[in-house]
Amino acid sequence: MLTLEEIRNRFKNDRFATNATGIVIDSAEPGKSVCSLTLEDRHMNDNNVPMGGAIFTLADFACAVAANGYSEKNTVSQQASITFLAPAKGGRLIAEADCLREGHTTALYAVDVRDELGTYVAHATMNSYVIRQQ
Repeated sequence: MLTLEEIRNRFKNDRFATNATGIVIDSAEPGKSVCSLTLEDRHMNDNNVPMGGAIFTLADFACAVAANGYSEKNTVSQQASITFLAPAKGGRLIAEADCLREGHTTALYAVDVRDELGTYVAHATMNSYVIRQQ
C-alpha cells in the first residue's frame, strides 16, 4: 500500500486544488480520503464566509483522492451535487470522502465537509466515471 507521501506526490499535478487553493491530503486509503483547507482571505466571499467554489473544490478533490489514490482505474467526475448546509465558523475545512458503491465503470461517493469546530458545512454526492484501467 502506498504511503501518504506517495499519495500526495501522485496528486501534486492537480495544481488548482493543491497550489492555487491550498488543499492538503490528510489521509487516504482505498475508497476513502480526508483532505483539508486552511481558510484565508482568498477563500472568502463578500459575506466573509468561504466561497461555495472553494468548498466544492475541496469536496471534489477529496473525492478524486478517494477514487484514484489506490485504484488501478483512472476516474473523472461524471456528476456532482452539493448542498451547502451552514457557513463555516472555524478557520479550517475538512472533507471526508467515502465510496458508497463501486461498479465496473462508475462509482458513487459521499463527501461531508465540516469545519474544525464540527460545523456541518456541506454534503456532496459525486459520481465518477472510469476513463482508463491500467
